[in-house]
Amino acid sequence: MAAASGRAGGNGRLDQIREAWTTLGAEDPLWAVCVDRDRRGGRWDLAEFMATGAAEVAVVMDRLDQLGICPARAAALDFGCGVGRLTGALSDHFGSVTGVDIAEPMLARARALHTGRPGCTFIANEVPDLGLFADGTFDLVYSSLVLQHLPPDLAAGYLREFVRILRPGGAIAIVVPRAHLRTPSGLVYSLAPQPLIGFLQRTFFGYRAAMQMHTLPARRAARIVEPAGARLLASDPRPGVGPHWHFACHFIAKPEG
Repeated sequence: MAAASGRAGGNGRLDQIREAWTTLGAEDPLWAVCVDRDRRGGRWDLAEFMATGAAEVAVVMDRLDQLGICPARAAALDFGCGVGRLTGALSDHFGSVTGVDIAEPMLARARALHTGRPGCTFIANEVPDLGLFADGTFDLVYSSLVLQHLPPDLAAGYLREFVRILRPGGAIAIVVPRAHLRTPSGLVYSLAPQPLIGFLQRTFFGYRAAMQMHTLPARRAARIVEPAGARLLASDPRPGVGPHWHFACHFIAKPEG
């Protein structure tokens, strides 16, 4: 019963997150994916927006090669794919890429943008696990600027699921804020309760729905994945969205055999 209750609680919180991101995705999906106050209100140029994804994926692929991990390139998962900013770029390196998201407006836009890429598939997932995928399905699980929007326990559950669905010899790469900066906004995000943060976002910044912002330091990520059978190999600084956090890309490997 405890497990069932936890899943039910997770579903309830995911429903709230799905509602928020459905609203954000319907109103201004490109801005919701890459928050930039100068691009709000549909002012992202689509080609420029997609080029940011190609550049980001190129850096990740080079780093995987440097670390000597993820030699197989058959299948990748883009978790929290949004409109597919990274999915298409990943399909230049993998035989097939599956994008998963919780918000249907994001997925609808992703499908429309990738009609000419048969290697890209987009799927909705609204439960606190990835049970729709069997063990060992993917060579790479990539998630960029997504896990921070989930309560830490739900993010940890998905991270363990990443390890489960990863093939031996595969890799996980996640871009997340690793620490709040001691700016006024950084302190508010680190100390204020989520309902207050949501109120401030809607009232003072005009967000149509609240965006949670949690950190995932390398040490915590390692503690989550190691019992599941994976190992954190590197944590590289990354440019992020907003001046109130330190961002990093954590690289995690699942040993062969």
